[in-house]
Amino acid sequence: MAAVRPGSGGCRISSAAEFDTWIAGRSAAELAEPFTFVVGTDGVLRLAPRRSEHVACAGGEMILSAGEIGFVREGDRWAVSGISNQSTGYCPDIGSWSEVAHALDAVGLERPSGFTHEVVFRRCPGCQEHNIVREDDFVCVFCGTDLPQTWNVDPTV
Repeated sequence: MAAVRPGSGGCRISSAAEFDTWIAGRSAAELAEPFTFVVGTDGVLRLAPRRSEHVACAGGEMILSAGEIGFVREGDRWAVSGISNQSTGYCPDIGSWSEVAHALDAVGLERPSGFTHEVVFRRCPGCQEHNIVREDDFVCVFCGTDLPQTWNVDPTV
């Protein structure tokens, strides 16, 4: 948690006006890359530069979802161009999309119907390491133990 310092959290975006102010401050170089995002337990979107740690973006707090998000200008409004649940700090389940959708809808952003890139995370019941499941191969890359079919990375599990 060394990345978490007072005031180091991502920018809280709870309205279209807050998003407009935040996005207006981004450079063309920043806009060319995805941003780090989290949805806090309050259901509100937080945004930070891409190379920010998700845990720092969340201010060290628990979250409902996390990942990377890109934006594109479509006419007179902004839209989500791509979004994933890629966060090795939180390893959110793909089922967390509904929380993300609610947060984006609250800001008035056009969005896809789900993550455009889904990452499947599992914790190994044998060695407890976090794994990214690739090509439906539910086997721990660290110790060879079978991984569960259902998400199990919740820190309370």
